[in-house]
Amino acid sequence: MPGLAASSAIFERIQLPEAVFEMHLLEWVLPQKEETLERYAKRMAKKVQHDQIILVGVSFGGILVQEMKQYLTTRKVIIISSVKSNLEMPVGMKIAKTTKAYKLIPTQLFENIEVLAKFTFGSAIIKQRIKLYEKYLSVRDKNYLDWAIAKVLNWERTVVDPNIVHIHGDADEVFPIKNIGKCIIVKGGTHIMILAKYRWLNDNLPKIMLATD
Repeated sequence: MPGLAASSAIFERIQLPEAVFEMHLLEWVLPQKEETLERYAKRMAKKVQHDQIILVGVSFGGILVQEMKQYLTTRKVIIISSVKSNLEMPVGMKIAKTTKAYKLIPTQLFENIEVLAKFTFGSAIIKQRIKLYEKYLSVRDKNYLDWAIAKVLNWERTVVDPNIVHIHGDADEVFPIKNIGKCIIVKGGTHIMILAKYRWLNDNLPKIMLATD
């Protein structure tokens, strides 16, 4: 499951041994009016039609697969660049939740990110990031974005599921490693390490998936 607003294209560099794994990619669907995260997770769980499944979720997708877990029989659930409970979220997100400042985010700008890119000035890094957004952020519907941001910030889970396998970069700028509990640390991994650290993931994901402990 990809991250907030992202398409499954973020997994294009992930290659698992075909003799062992069959990979199925999930995509975001538009939420129904006032749909709870629990109801959305149940709806998404119905799209999984396989046995011996290992759910993998990135960022907000990691939050979602943890909620989907209760509706499926899973072999393992792996989250990448995500959080296991709302206690692992950074202070800024907690303040945004309390003040409801997130409601002021002009999410309509993301509906036409190509136009936004034309007016972007600054370093090549920023421009490069905009290009990544153009390629991988396919869900730009304002209603979805408003819903998704609210669901991330208002996620109610406080107790960590001990069976969740967490892979996290020590340079994650969205969910800083200092707030993250037990996890597999990827040195130099940022919030977009699903793209930037694909070689590490390709080398290690199969072993993590097959591990019995």
